[in-house]
Amino acid sequence: MSGVLPLSSREDEPFIGARNSAGNGDSLAIEMEQETSTSTSSGGSSRKKNSRLKCFGVDLSPDNVAVAMVYFVQGVLGLARLAVSFYLKDDLHLDPAETAVVTGFSALPWLVKPLYGFISDSIPLFGYRRRSYLVLSGLLGALSWSLMATFVDSKYGAACCILLGSFSVAFSDVVVDSMVVERARGESQSVSGSLQSLCWGSSAFGGIVSSYFSGSLVDAYGVRFVFGVTALLPLITSAVAVLVKEQRVIGQARGPNVPLGNSSFLKSSKENIIQLWTAVRQPNVFLPTVFIFLWQATPQSDSAMFFFTTNKLGFTPEFLGRVKLVTSVASLAGVGLYNGFLKNVPLRKIFLATTVTGTVLGMTQVFLVTGLN
Repeated sequence: MSGVLPLSSREDEPFIGARNSAGNGDSLAIEMEQETSTSTSSGGSSRKKNSRLKCFGVDLSPDNVAVAMVYFVQGVLGLARLAVSFYLKDDLHLDPAETAVVTGFSALPWLVKPLYGFISDSIPLFGYRRRSYLVLSGLLGALSWSLMATFVDSKYGAACCILLGSFSVAFSDVVVDSMVVERARGESQSVSGSLQSLCWGSSAFGGIVSSYFSGSLVDAYGVRFVFGVTALLPLITSAVAVLVKEQRVIGQARGPNVPLGNSSFLKSSKENIIQLWTAVRQPNVFLPTVFIFLWQATPQSDSAMFFFTTNKLGFTPEFLGRVKLVTSVASLAGVGLYNGFLKNVPLRKIFLATTVTGTVLGMTQVFLVTGLN
């Protein structure tokens, strides 16, 4: 508005001066009209700002929509989780130990996430550090599930496709996490909490969308059909890459064939490693890292529990899908609880309360396994 009103005032100066020679009434009327116009325009601009859509208290700008959609894809990819378990158990006839090994391959790409950050920061792909890698991640994910739906017929092929699909999700996760960190840097715990609520709320919503159908589709159409449908979902990640606001990198390699041995890449990688090591050595980073390591290193009984619930208890795919639906709803409720009431609570108290509560609730599986229920 500041660029419009002065121009209008300058154009009206001769006219206003002529009116002043006849009296001050008309001049006052014109000034009042201009002030009214300015007030109306300012009010409209303010209403426009206030009418911007928000989710979990976060403005849904194109960048934030892209982040939310990538997390939504992570949640909705749970559509194939039951199909993979039944495929390994019933089609490939693997025992619980072999199933745990094959599905364990999905964790490997998540162990080297800092490497993906080094690559995306140091090697702009086709001139972009964010967009291009999101597109590539989506295409790799679609390829992995397409192979599962068509050609894969062995545990080795399944392991490779699971590894490729997990790699695509992990890489896209690194890209959008870097965007979230950039927005949260220097903000209060409340604002950072809102951004995290948007991310995990989107993932939980994706889980709700896919959970129920994950079981019923396996029952009705079989695992190959579910794999084929799942192959379409990573393409959403590729599509939303256009929403990321990013300036094209000029003067650096733009194509996919970037030599990893050039001096600039090695120099930037060395600097990144030094910065990472310096950060990790700080107590406020090292101790939480140890906590997360111990948390993630806790043995899981997912494969054994799946065989127990299907073979011993006779749970059908549709019923297991409903169980996962309840899990996703509970996850979304937890995100809403945190965003609404706990964003300003000290993290130490939240960790203590959730650890104790989670331990108590986790022990309820003992009743199921022993038959005490």
